[in-house]
Amino acid sequence: EATVDVTVQPTAPARQVTDANVVKISLPEEPRRIVCLFALCDDILTELGIVPAATNNALLAQEDFLGEERARTVPVVPGGFIAPEVEAILSHEPDLVIGLEDTHGKLAPALKGATTFWPMQPETWQDSVAYLRDVAALTGRTKEGERAEKTFRTKLAAAQRNSSDRTALIIYGSDENFGVATPEGDAAASMFPMIADYPWKSRGVQGSYSMEEILVRDVDVLFVETMSFGETDGTLSDKLSENPLWNKIPAVRNGDVHEVNSEVWAKGRGTR
Repeated sequence: EATVDVTVQPTAPARQVTDANVVKISLPEEPRRIVCLFALCDDILTELGIVPAATNNALLAQEDFLGEERARTVPVVPGGFIAPEVEAILSHEPDLVIGLEDTHGKLAPALKGATTFWPMQPETWQDSVAYLRDVAALTGRTKEGERAEKTFRTKLAAAQRNSSDRTALIIYGSDENFGVATPEGDAAASMFPMIADYPWKSRGVQGSYSMEEILVRDVDVLFVETMSFGETDGTLSDKLSENPLWNKIPAVRNGDVHEVNSEVWAKGRGTR
């Protein structure tokens, strides 16, 4: 695996950028009111010292972001992550709306003419860094962006220097129909091959995975993202423990199963 470069290339303010997915974004001036429809946007804005005009997720309330008290001052767009309400978005008079392409791309026609919509689709940590740089350029927060990128690259390089020969895996879900994060399509998982043995590649299809598939990988350390959409009645680890194969996984036998904060691990996707 290539060594992480801690060098940060300088960025310059810009009124137009072309992102990692060759989406061109043009603004007549620096955006002052940005609405975030997914958490990478909130992550980037926090790194740049910007508070969004509105959001539709809980990332800002997390420690190391705005915290609960300050986050309560940011309006929440109704409709949730899947179907944020267009009228509510526009009621905040945004200069820029940032969403996730495969979820919010369908909103583009309704927003066209009223605001600028930026569909992002981060799949690796490099994508997340590129989006940070582009937003920094459009908002004129280039120094803040460079500082955030430097901090992130330095931490990742340090982790790489101390890389482990243990096998690690990230799984996610709300019940026994769980998924496995792959380095080719998950920003968190994309960092793991540099710091541990990550025995999973994308198999090209979406869908649930079996406990048998996990067992044969001899996973030493398991990170678990419990995904909840509404009320939840326990962790993914608790539900999977009902499967008799669960206790045969080395990570489970050795007490190295770690329930992580899915708001940050799965939804944040950014350098923070």
